[in-house]
Amino acid sequence: MRSALMRLSFAITTMIALAFLVPLAYVTKQIAHDRALAEARYQADAMVAALASAPGDQSGALVRAVATVPAGQSGRLAVHLVGEPTVGTSHALPADVDRAVHQRRSLTVNAPGGVAYLQTVVLDGDRTAVVEVYVSDGELTEGVSAAWLALAGLAVVLVAGSTLVADRLGAQIVRATRKLAEGARAFGDGDLHARVEPEGPPELKDAARSFNRMAVQMVAFADAERELAADLSHRLRTPLTALRLDADAMPPGPIGERMRQAFDALDDEIEQIITQARRSAADRQPETTDLVEVVADRLAFWSVLAEDQNRPWRVTGGQEPVYVPVSEADLISAVDCLLGNVFQHTGEGTAFEVHVSARGLFVDDAGPGIADPQGALRRGTSGAGSTGLGLDIVRRVAESAGGHLIIERSRALRGARIAIELDPLTPDQPPPRPARRIVR
Repeated sequence: MRSALMRLSFAITTMIALAFLVPLAYVTKQIAHDRALAEARYQADAMVAALASAPGDQSGALVRAVATVPAGQSGRLAVHLVGEPTVGTSHALPADVDRAVHQRRSLTVNAPGGVAYLQTVVLDGDRTAVVEVYVSDGELTEGVSAAWLALAGLAVVLVAGSTLVADRLGAQIVRATRKLAEGARAFGDGDLHARVEPEGPPELKDAARSFNRMAVQMVAFADAERELAADLSHRLRTPLTALRLDADAMPPGPIGERMRQAFDALDDEIEQIITQARRSAADRQPETTDLVEVVADRLAFWSVLAEDQNRPWRVTGGQEPVYVPVSEADLISAVDCLLGNVFQHTGEGTAFEVHVSARGLFVDDAGPGIADPQGALRRGTSGAGSTGLGLDIVRRVAESAGGHLIIERSRALRGARIAIELDPLTPDQPPPRPARRIVR
């Protein structure tokens, strides 16, 4: 934008300078030409006065009169008397002199190296004389080159000055535009505290103020949604408390113990949801979570149900921590969706396998597979009686970490393979907590 403004200013100023300076240069040349001819007429008039006062038979007096005129001293003046020799130095053609005699009026005619001013004078005795003043081309253009050079310098100064001013103004506009773009980019990258200081032209100031208002409203809307999620989660506590009382009333045994553990886990999840939801969106900081540790924790929960349903399962990988740039709550939700999908959509006794590595998390099962992978990703749509949100949650978590979701046929178990391919962080990034191996 800055270079475009400079080019535009340069073009406009150049056209304006040419529009004024070209006619001015022509006028300057014409003024010099007219000034030289005016000087020639003045000297011719002086010679006419000398002719009128000089006796007609004294040629010596006429010669002395010619010598007293500056043009005569420089050899540029001549007096043509009809029928008598020419006094002085003549440059005009004889035909032009005869024409001036017959027309009896002043003429300006071309002569070698310049022009000649011819003024006809009628003397006593009806004698006719022609006073010739020669003006060279140098005299006709005297001072024109210096004037043109000054005009050219003025044009350069005007063009350069206007371009410099346009560059300074453009720098302010570009700086304000760049700051507005940087603020919008930072806000889009997740920095909800990003704001723009209004500066520059009124339009850019108004745009910056509008952006700041939009950012405040966006954060307010996000906080309102979070508060709504916290309120909805809190409303789950009442039925959960009733179910917990029923579970506590069950006789001791593995089933009752498993139900009480499930209620404890569910209560912890609801507490985390409420805590996370009530935090302002602008106060959230980027988080890093160990995928291996999350998978180990969730497998500890799901393995109890797998043993109860006689599901053969095994886990591979997980010997080294794998850090991904997503929050622990989001990663737990994605892992639970992947494992819960196996238990919900395959029959009891169906085997599954979990593999975790730097590539991400891969869950294979020996079930019937997924006939329509694209349909399974449509949010809110399910062909198996579920909410249709699980795989969409997994997809969003994968994309937030710079990865993607894979749904395909499992080569090992001949069922479905659902995988999260996440981009691991640099190995030297400090983990949020001590690494934990997956042990079955």
